Amino acid sequence: MRTRPYTPRTNGKAEQFIQTLCREWAYAMAFQNSEERNRWLPRFLAIYNRLRKHSALGWRSPQQRLIELLR
Repeated sequence: MRTRPYTPRTNGKAEQFIQTLCREWAYAMAFQNSEERNRWLPRFLAIYNRLRKHSALGWRSPQQRLIELLR
């Protein structure tokens, strides 16, 4: 994710995503090593985008919201 310098709105979104990654993926489980943690990243991102409800999207997943926008 790239943001423009000195744009708090977009930088805030990136920072929130990083906090979510740390809280719900990187440190949520005890991994044996970094390789195991990295293998879980695609699975976490799939859950994040397809299943996890986001308050900013009216408690819908990004996939649900995208489907609504494409209708």
